[in-house]
Order: sequence, then structure tokens, then C-alpha cells
Amino acid sequence: MIKEETNTPNPDRLYDLLPVIHRQRDAEEGWPLRALLRVIGEQVNLIEADMDQLYENWFIETCEDWVVPYIGDLIGYRLVHEAGEPGDPTLPQSRQLNKILIPRREVANTIAYRRRKGTLALLELLAHDVAGWPARAVEFYRLLGWAQAINHMRPERGQTANIRSPERMDRLDGPFDDLAHTVDVRRINSQRSLGWHNIPSVGLFVWRLRAYSVTQTPAYCLEQVGPHCYTFSVLGNAAPLCTKPELEPEPTHIAGELNLPVPIRRKACEANLGAYYGPDKSFQLWQGATGSEEPEPIPIEQIVIADLSQWQYRPRQGKVAVDPELGRIAFPPRHLPRKGVWVSYHYGFSADVGGGEYERPISQPAGATVYQVGNGEYERIGDALNVWQEEMPQDAVIEIVRSGVFVEQIDVVLQAAQTLQIRAANRVRPVIRLLDYRTDRPDALHVAGEKGSRFTLDGLLIGGRGVHVTGAVADVVVRHSTLVPGWGLHPDCEPRRPAEPSLELVNTPARVTIERSIVGSIQVNQDEVQTDPIAIRVRDSVLDGTGRERDAVGAPAGLLAHAVLTIERSTIFGLVRTHAIELAENSIFMGRIRVGRRQRGCMRFCYVTPGSRTPRRYNCQPDLVKTAVAELMQREAAERNETVDETKQQQAQERETERVRPRFNGLRYGTPTYCQLALACAPEIKRGADDESEMGVFHHLYQPQREANLRARLDEYTPAGMEAGIIFAS
Repeated sequence: MIKEETNTPNPDRLYDLLPVIHRQRDAEEGWPLRALLRVIGEQVNLIEADMDQLYENWFIETCEDWVVPYIGDLIGYRLVHEAGEPGDPTLPQSRQLNKILIPRREVANTIAYRRRKGTLALLELLAHDVAGWPARAVEFYRLLGWAQAINHMRPERGQTANIRSPERMDRLDGPFDDLAHTVDVRRINSQRSLGWHNIPSVGLFVWRLRAYSVTQTPAYCLEQVGPHCYTFSVLGNAAPLCTKPELEPEPTHIAGELNLPVPIRRKACEANLGAYYGPDKSFQLWQGATGSEEPEPIPIEQIVIADLSQWQYRPRQGKVAVDPELGRIAFPPRHLPRKGVWVSYHYGFSADVGGGEYERPISQPAGATVYQVGNGEYERIGDALNVWQEEMPQDAVIEIVRSGVFVEQIDVVLQAAQTLQIRAANRVRPVIRLLDYRTDRPDALHVAGEKGSRFTLDGLLIGGRGVHVTGAVADVVVRHSTLVPGWGLHPDCEPRRPAEPSLELVNTPARVTIERSIVGSIQVNQDEVQTDPIAIRVRDSVLDGTGRERDAVGAPAGLLAHAVLTIERSTIFGLVRTHAIELAENSIFMGRIRVGRRQRGCMRFCYVTPGSRTPRRYNCQPDLVKTAVAELMQREAAERNETVDETKQQQAQERETERVRPRFNGLRYGTPTYCQLALACAPEIKRGADDESEMGVFHHLYQPQREANLRARLDEYTPAGMEAGIIFAS
């Protein structure tokens, strides 16, 4: 148990400078002089901090965000207006956008860029500094098949495909392809159809997915397949392993597979296993040792790279088969790891959403009591909960300090005005696995409380069952967490219990807040006669009902949830049945909406599935394109002095409605491209938010602005006669 203490400056530092005689007389008078100097000292601290910041604002590395454009003006930095206009720096959302429109790294390196203009490695540096994307630049003229002069032969260039080289064929038509191609006359920077292989073409392959780590977590045994079969993912689904990027040795180096967050290929891993396997590498395996509590790492000599797509490969005795493309492990059937298997690996995902080992803000009440789990003080969450229930502090935090799996039942009962956080430490991802243990009551993570109590889940991944809230709890916060949609995953990422809710609210007035999280369906079971609707606020999150015809928000028996929703910058899969929507903005609703009170609230800059019953809408799709089609056809008919053909107008509106329907690269939780908008998605969705960013959960990434900024800089720094184009590798 740890008591949190805050470090504050000495309020009596001016008073301590006075001679002792004055302090003695002040004590005799009841300390009036000390009180006065404390007030003066507060203003002195503010002035000193402002003076220190004025000095820091002279330098691009330490200046405040609002100073960056002014330093850029001094060196002739030009804003890309196609990306958008800067917003009000006093608003948090606008400050985040301004960081993308005017990147600090780009302003700091602008002069260096101009000196290196025309070099290939500069394009990779631009992608990193301007857009924040890792990249690989390729000169496609080097990959053209051409007839060589016999007196000046270059055998390393222009080679025809050698089908006897599986490694080179595996890289065909990708960022690392080195085979010869015929000429493609299409332009690489075309807005419609890209052509790669031409003399002036330079391709910049960029990766939008990031590599996220999982540290020494138990592997999942697929007992339905065999006791020797494991997956890296603790949920049992196929999870392709991702490369942990290594720093490039020098600025002129062109990025290779080991320098980028790319999915690990079997052939590449087999050819250079030492670069991928081991401590601080892309992945590593441990197994329990006889007579030892600490697992032992499996040496690299025992690792064999194999194709485990059908689980037909059987490793020999003393070997362990790993399939990095599917995230699977196979042991010899006759030599099973009786003491358990642990893994560390990296997986790909778009952003810091849901439970994960990434940097995230942590907050708690002042003076809160902290119980740490996993560092020797308490080994189980239940042990810390038992001590908490005995001591009953007003504000408490149960902090899990290591990644791993905690298989236990959790019941929380809060007293009046009491607060409790169950959270992960920073850059840690613990997994709480709830199993079917009890036959006489539910096995969900149960939370109950009296009036004024507050409960928070922060940085966790919860599977196996959902979270059940009841009683007079005042606030429930789910922050940077994952409540697995469908409670669990099959190997193909299909949900195990698709109809079950991840968050169930039963007869509680709690205000529910979901931030930067992935949550399954929410079910509200309230007394609609004697209670007011509860407030549910969702920000920068995913609500996944596991299907368009299943509830994302609803009540039992298909009734309306007795709740008022506020949904901002989120993606919703499934039906939304609720009493009212107070506000919905910059969000995607991939399922019909039905609200009881249409007169209350509004929806703005959202995609709304046709056939929905909603409050009034402003600048929503497909309403805008349908209105535009109707106005265009009416204008054309008026020019011809004819009436509008209603059938043709309806058909045109249906085509436009289908065109703007959001398309995703992945619809199932557990896949790397989950919720990522596809490149073929309509611009009205990709730039449909109020600040011209994309709608949905990844709005905060401002990817359209990043792309526009990068395209403008490529045009600026590419030599005359060359054409540079962006190719999205992920």
C-alpha cells in the first residue's frame, strides 16, 4: 500500500529570507506577515515561470506549440493550405490539429531539407517528420527490365524473375521487390490509377499501422486443436506478428524490413531468425522449468519457422515451430510444455485505443491510497481488493504493474462517496480473464455501490465475460481499455458469444464515460417509470455489436435503452436503440438508429445508416449527397424546361448512397486493420468531419491532413523531371 504524495514548491521561501527578529515579531502577532508574503510568493512563482518560458520560446525544441508557426515564418516555412487551416489554439482539439498542420520536427529541419534536396533518403525523412509515418523510398527505374550493352553489363539490375528463389518471389510486387518489370506508362502520382514502374517514378511506401508490444504474457493453448498448439494472442485468435523497427545506421540509409513495422514473413524470418528472435527483438518464447518458478527462454537453436495454417506440421523432438504470419506455435506432440508457455511479441494496430502497452495519461484523486499488484506486494487483484475492503479508504487505486493474465472473479462494492480505480501501470497491458466458475450467480466483473461512489477501469483488457454495474453508483469510467466484443475470439477472429453484452447497466443512475476504448455492446436494463434516463458518453472509441443487426446499444427484448447518448469521434457497429441522442458528431454509425425522442439533441458531421430514426441532422451523410443529386437534377430539368424524372432521381440517389457507405479494411476485433477506413472509401467520409479529418474512432490521427502535407512536401523536394507518389503499404 502506497500513499501518493504531491511535490509542491515551498510557500514560505520569501518569508524564510527575512531576519529572525522579524519572524519572531510576526509569530507574536499571529503570522500576518507570513500570510502576506505567501500571496506575493505565488505571483513571484508565476512571473519566474513566465520568464523561464520566454527563454524556452527562443528555440524550436523547447518552445510552446503556438510559437512554432512564428519560428517557421523566420525561415520561410510555408503552410500547406490544401491540408486545412489552423484552428483556435485555445481549444484542445484545435491544438492537436495544429500540431499536424505545422509539425515541429519539420520546422526544425526545414533548412537541412533544403540542403539535401534531391536525395532519396530525404523522402523517407520527410514522411517521418511531416506525417509521422515510417516509410521506404524506391526508385522504380532501377527495377525496369532493359537490354544492356555488352561492354557495360550490370548483372544485378534488370534480372528476370527466378521462380526457384522463394524469398524473392515472396517479395514480388511489394515494397521490397527487386525483380525486373516492364514499363508502366501510368503516372505514380495519379489520383485515379497508379502506375509504378517508369523512368521518372519514385515510390514512397508508408506504413500507417504501428507496432505495439506485448511483454511476457501467457500463450493461449488451443485445446480443441491439440494440447501442443498455441497462439501468441491470449484470446486464441490468429494475430500476425509485427517487426519491432530498428534504428537506421545513418541518415542516408534506405529503410529495410527490419527498420519498419511490417508483418513478419516466414521466408524473411527463416533466413535471418537472429534479427527477429531474442531479448528486445520482435518476439521471444519462454517455457516453465522444472523446479523453478521463473520460466526459461527457449534458445534460438530450437526455433523452427513453419507454415501452421492447417496445424499439419509436426516439429521434431527438441524443436518448437513458429508461424509469424499467423501468430501460432506448435510443440512436439509427445513433449508438451507442462509448466506453461509465455511469449513476448509485437502486433500491428492503428492508434493508442483500447488496452495496450503504450504511453497514456494517468490521473487519480489527490491523496489516494495505491495498492500495487504484481510486484510482490499483492500477486492477485483479489488479494488487493480484500485489503481495500478491510481498510476502506475514501479514494483508492489498485494498480497492476506487469503485463500478464489474471484469471479470477472480481466483485466490487463501494460505500457512499467512495472511489476506486482498477488500472494498469503506464506502458503495461494486463488481461483480466473472467471464466464460468460459479453456478449460483453471474460471473461478470460485478460493480455495485452506494450514492456518490465512482468506479474506473483504466488500461485493461477484459475477456471471458462482461462488466455488470448495479446500485447507486454515480460514475463509471472506462478509459484506454478493451471489453472484448463477444467476450472472446475464435481463431478466425469471429466472436465467441456475439449476442452477449460487454457492459450491462442494471437499475443504476450511473453516468457512464467511455474514452479511447474498444467495447462490445452496451445493454441498459432500467426502470423507465420511476427513474430518469442515464447518461452515456462515448469519445474516440469503438462500440462493436459484432454485427449490423445486433445491438450496439439497447435493452433486453429489443426495447429502447433508457439512456441519453453523447457520441463523439467514434465508430459504432450495430443497432443503436435509445431514449435520446443528446449529441453525435464526427462519428460513423454502421447500423440503424432508433431514438424515442427525436425532438431532443442533434447529429452533425456523421454517417447515418439509411432508414434510421434520429434527431435533427446537420451535414450528415448520405443526406448531403442525396440532396446534391436532387438539386443537380432539378437544375438540369429546369434548363430543359422539363420535370424531374423521379425514378432516375431515386436511382441516382441510391448509387450515391452506396458510394459514400464507409468501407473498412477490417471489421473484426483482433485483426491489425480493425476499424481502419479503406483507401477506396469515399472522400466524403475520409474528410467528412467538421475539421476535414476522417469520421470515426481514428479522427484524432488527422490522416487526410498528414497525407496532404506529405504530398506537398514531396512536390517541393523532388528533383525536376521526377514524380514522387505515396503508396500505402498498410
